[in-house]
Amino acid sequence: MEALDNLYNGVIFPKGDLAPSEYFTGKAWVKILVPNDEVLNTAVGNVVFEPGARNNWHTHPGGQILIVTHGTGYYQEAGKPIQLLQAGDVVNIQPEIKHWHGASPESEFTHIAISTNTQTGIVDWLEPVTDEEYNSFK
Repeated sequence: MEALDNLYNGVIFPKGDLAPSEYFTGKAWVKILVPNDEVLNTAVGNVVFEPGARNNWHTHPGGQILIVTHGTGYYQEAGKPIQLLQAGDVVNIQPEIKHWHGASPESEFTHIAISTNTQTGIVDWLEPVTDEEYNSFK
């Protein structure tokens, strides 16, 4: 019945568990859809960010793909301007690219995160995104 309620409300997956505050500013929830698979070398999760929430700067040794399913969010690679993301957008993140992603100030934001080539590692967390960096969207 919960699955039907979610579907009627436009929600595909349940929110999952609260993301660790040491790696996120604001509240975000992570629902693991595919735990790290040692044959496919892939892990998949659904991440829901409240407005203004974002993750820390980080890298993925094997790369990552983001598929935006709801809301409006931001994606930024180090040294580049913030990109606005909306439902239907797909971001291919090459291995070892320093980046962050999260919700815009006024919108909840949801994406499916696919970690690829996980035999090389899944994620290396770095420093938090400052308010100045977050608010630099033009």
